[in-house]
Amino acid sequence: MSGFSGHIPGSRAYRRLLVGLFFGGVATFAQLYATQAVLPQVAIDTGSDPATAALTVSASTLGLAVAVLPWSLVADRVGRIPAMAIGVIAATLLGAAAAFSQDITVLLALRLLEGVALGAVPAVALAYLSEEVSPRHVAAAAGSYIAGTTVGGLSGRLVSGPIGELAGWRWGVAAVILLCAVAAAIFLTLVPPARGFVPGRARALPGPAVLARLRVNLRSRVQLALYAQGFLLMGAFVAVYNYLGFHLAQPPFSLAPAVVTLLFLAYLAGTVSSPRAGAVAVRRGRFPVLEASIGITAAGAVLMAVPSTFVVILGLIVFTAGFFAAHAVASGWTPVAAVPEARAQASSLYYLGYYGGSSLFGWLLGLVFSTVGWTWFIGAVVGMCAISAAVAWVALRPGGDR
Repeated sequence: MSGFSGHIPGSRAYRRLLVGLFFGGVATFAQLYATQAVLPQVAIDTGSDPATAALTVSASTLGLAVAVLPWSLVADRVGRIPAMAIGVIAATLLGAAAAFSQDITVLLALRLLEGVALGAVPAVALAYLSEEVSPRHVAAAAGSYIAGTTVGGLSGRLVSGPIGELAGWRWGVAAVILLCAVAAAIFLTLVPPARGFVPGRARALPGPAVLARLRVNLRSRVQLALYAQGFLLMGAFVAVYNYLGFHLAQPPFSLAPAVVTLLFLAYLAGTVSSPRAGAVAVRRGRFPVLEASIGITAAGAVLMAVPSTFVVILGLIVFTAGFFAAHAVASGWTPVAAVPEARAQASSLYYLGYYGGSSLFGWLLGLVFSTVGWTWFIGAVVGMCAISAAVAWVALRPGGDR
């Protein structure tokens, strides 16, 4: 154990780890957003209003947000892979039950529990990765995992939508759950056994173990700066995808809903950019790649202010590529910058901020859009990118990688 310094590119274990975590991201994030493309059918079938139907998405993301810290503690006790296995299997079973629940209240409760179970993978995956991969190559490996999350987020929407139109929303969601079951099986088959962590040894910090691991991260300005990246950038990202469809349905665009749905294909830009950003960060350092990625995100947002369908779509692609590149770097940096005893909690706090930003700004920027219009909305998004870049400049710049 003491001689293990991490898997390196080219080794069989490294390839298995990357492919396994990729499918772990698919299994997690396809389920998380499975109902988003079929919300109108959910509302009609359950006799609920659109806002209530939309809670099927909010409930799962809320469950994930509140569960990441508890899952990190479970992983410290039982091990990284067992914790992820328990979570993804439980989530798949809960997702299957949710797809065929007849009452909206039961549906929301099951989606909340599904989100709680899904929290195991994002809470633990990056800590596991940072312990099993040679430190020099963690950024590149994290990019592969983030690429899997983009494919999952996209497939959850694109699979459920068309099947939902043909056979009803329940079968659309069930198809996503089947996809996730296959992805979860591949994930659990491929990920190599943990060699860089032994359950029960993360107790070297003084004071009560749980509070000590949280406190050591929350007192680190590097960690706080990284959490701010997830909070601000994810908030801006979710807000854009929440309200761009409303913007493009209005003149001068007047796009049909079916066309607007295809905008989710822009997620593929993140599938490409996230592993690329991780690879470049290995060569050039995390800090410059993070700052460049934030700049690309802001540039894409600016393009979306132009009243041209082509330019808006181009801007969305650029914006998405920049966001996922920044997220890949920041999320992969978080466990590396943490003390070894508190890596799982560091990743969990990052995702707590990440989904906290999604919940807050996904709603708050909607008020900006509805009251003062799209231009001011874009201004707010660019402003959030600027704050994110400034925080990184102040807290992360000295010494580059930390």
